[in-house]
Amino acid sequence: MRYLIDTNLLIDFAEEHTISADILQILDNCENIIYVSSESVKEYIHLWKNGKIMPNQKLSALDIFEFIENTLGFNVKFIAKEHLYTLVKLDLVEGHNDPSDRLIIAQAITEKMPLISSDKKFPKYRKMGLELIVSR
Repeated sequence: MRYLIDTNLLIDFAEEHTISADILQILDNCENIIYVSSESVKEYIHLWKNGKIMPNQKLSALDIFEFIENTLGFNVKFIAKEHLYTLVKLDLVEGHNDPSDRLIIAQAITEKMPLISSDKKFPKYRKMGLELIVSR
């Protein structure tokens, strides 16, 4: 099965933070294909360059793609115009204005991939077609 993970889960996994057993089971199952949005990669690079996150491995900003794909074993899913079309159709959700989150949600909906996230605002997008797996 194919899954998309959000930026927070990418960071938690990369920095070896505690991830629930049920989510680790999904991530570790070799039959699953785990995707990270290119939008999450952009956010990861931004946070890394600003010293907000510090991966356990010494990396340069140029190494981040290789780290995500080869070390973590995730596939990068690049934003396409179809994702932007879905983004335009998403209703605004009260209290949630993060444009990166909304783009990742639109990507998951378009690709018909469950999104794994711990964000408490994401369940509000289920009525718009988001299949969400909540990470605690």
